[in-house]
Amino acid sequence: MAVSTSDTGALSATLAQAMPVSKLVLGKPVEEVVALIPRVFNLCRGAQEAAVKLAFGLPLDADVRRRLAQDFVRDHLVRLGLLLPRHLGLSTLPVAQGIDGLLPAQMPDTEADFALYLRQNDGAAPMLRALDAAFQSGEAVADLPLADDARIVQTEACENSVAARHCTHPVMQHIAETRGRGPLWRIFARMLDLVACSRGEVPAPKRLDNGWVVVPASRGAYAMQACVREGIVAQFERITPTDHMMAAGGIMAQSLASLPARSRHLAPLLVDVLDPCSPVTLQDGAHVGGVANA
Repeated sequence: MAVSTSDTGALSATLAQAMPVSKLVLGKPVEEVVALIPRVFNLCRGAQEAAVKLAFGLPLDADVRRRLAQDFVRDHLVRLGLLLPRHLGLSTLPVAQGIDGLLPAQMPDTEADFALYLRQNDGAAPMLRALDAAFQSGEAVADLPLADDARIVQTEACENSVAARHCTHPVMQHIAETRGRGPLWRIFARMLDLVACSRGEVPAPKRLDNGWVVVPASRGAYAMQACVREGIVAQFERITPTDHMMAAGGIMAQSLASLPARSRHLAPLLVDVLDPCSPVTLQDGAHVGGVANA
């Protein structure tokens, strides 16, 4: 089976090649493909539905951004409140309470506020503190150009992530300067995104001049392009945040490359932070271990 590998020499991550989407959709009627894509890629069903409709020139509901925001809130709550605390040996958080069970009434927006927040014991603060303690400054970092309209439609490495949406926030800039663009930077971005999405604030889906469409997702943004002839799909391309993450020299490769030997036991935690949309296998020399990424 063909695989996509993010290779750093001794330590690498391998992702089974994604399902050949073109074989699923080419030659099929548009309405069949519109129904199929969200079912096949149900981890991000709302984003997939919006992207495929927009790619085929179909109208989007007026409340599409609200529905996308609801999907993102669900995904962020699960990762911040359940998956990461478990990985760090902490108690899970009451995600059923929604944002109030995880985040403070006011997210820190200065260096001083952030330092104070890290000392608290409520909500997600202990998880964030444990994550900060696990990785030293400069470990598990990736420094890549942000995914703009030109980069988003290429499969070359770029920063197509939730962090890219919030990189100008003062605390994000502080973390990048003091720790690097690593796990703490990425997870604090998830927290900021959770706040934004709980308010219905997500980027609007858009169509680019080159015919591609771009739709926000809980892991970054999807790009999609389609061509239809007489109601039949003749061309279909789809680029995901995981495609960019796993590209040569991408987020996964750079993050693993900057993880020193003394911290390689943290590689599964790092993968959980990066959150590729499919499970990966980590390989460290002669030792291979599967990582099930939820």
